Amino acid sequence: MAEKSSYFVLKEKAVPEVLLKVVEAKRLIESGKCQSVQDATERVGISRSSFYKYKDDIFRFHEDSKGKTITMVIQLEDEPGLLSTVLKSVAEYGANILTIHQSIPVNGVASLTLSVEVLPDTGDISDMIENIEGVEGIQYVKILARE
Repeated sequence: MAEKSSYFVLKEKAVPEVLLKVVEAKRLIESGKCQSVQDATERVGISRSSFYKYKDDIFRFHEDSKGKTITMVIQLEDEPGLLSTVLKSVAEYGANILTIHQSIPVNGVASLTLSVEVLPDTGDISDMIENIEGVEGIQYVKILARE
């Protein structure tokens, strides 16, 4: 019987260093900065066995997102224009907004549920989320689902 796969979305600070180094080694190989696995693993400071053990199980979030729908919840302060700023950021990265649902603000804070479609020409989704998190008045951004 085939093993069932489960997927998780983690912030970089929660990922063990060896896994981050595997991602970096893969990037070095794909970009042509390193010609072999040996070169890439030596450069990032991991063993080849660690690379081969994890290479098919970890990737940057945006690498496997194209053609997917991402649903996120954003908690934002009740300030005029803040929703517009979030939507503008999504548009700047080239993602297609599918649904928007904003709750009535309670104690000056509203919850926004936003579903976006990641298109082939969409920029780095990780950068888009980081950009949204950096907007003044945004309390947090959480990815609920990726289909």
